[in-house]
Amino acid sequence: MSTRRLVQLHTGLLLFGLSVALLVRARLGLDSWDVLHQGLARRTGLPLGLVINSVAVLVLLAWIPLRQRPGYGTVANVVLVGLSAQAALAVVPDAGPLAARWAVLVAAIAVNAVATAMYVGAGYGPGPRDGLMTGLAARGYTIRRARTAIEIGVLATGWLLGGTVGIGTLLFALSIGPLVHYLLPVFSPRKGASDATPEHHPRQHQTTARWRVGRPMVHANRP
Repeated sequence: MSTRRLVQLHTGLLLFGLSVALLVRARLGLDSWDVLHQGLARRTGLPLGLVINSVAVLVLLAWIPLRQRPGYGTVANVVLVGLSAQAALAVVPDAGPLAARWAVLVAAIAVNAVATAMYVGAGYGPGPRDGLMTGLAARGYTIRRARTAIEIGVLATGWLLGGTVGIGTLLFALSIGPLVHYLLPVFSPRKGASDATPEHHPRQHQTTARWRVGRPMVHANRP
């Protein structure tokens, strides 16, 4: 394992958790998976970070019938995103006026895009939610179809549970894909680099190249 890539992976996952907290504090709408997480947290009374990690574990279990194999980055995603989101929520205050909320929303999307590009670019395996998508794609569904079905399903469920849906939800959905597509080459080792390994590229970058919009977690989305 490359030290540089490990640092990049862990930094990206911690920043991803921070972006979740910023979206919550903006109060203008969450991305689809975090709508579900927030809805579950409100219904159960559990901390949001714990819900994020618990859902990630459940999604990871869904990999078994799909015959997906987690990488180190997958496991790190399950552990770190929820913890960092909960830690950030403890120190990041609610945004006040509407202008401040919009600024926090824009910052959240930007941080999420950088975080996603960092952990995906590290090449140590997809997040649990992305693996679910690629697993369905390997069973004959297109990436677009699998992703759309998953996103709509979790968004609708989260909204029914009381998660926050708003203009931020739409803005996130429209902007995160192009931003990550632009940033990913910045955080991906160039071909022939000394720390490049066979595990770094095959499925992860093939998937990213075909998937131009949406949360590449992820998520999307997310680790």
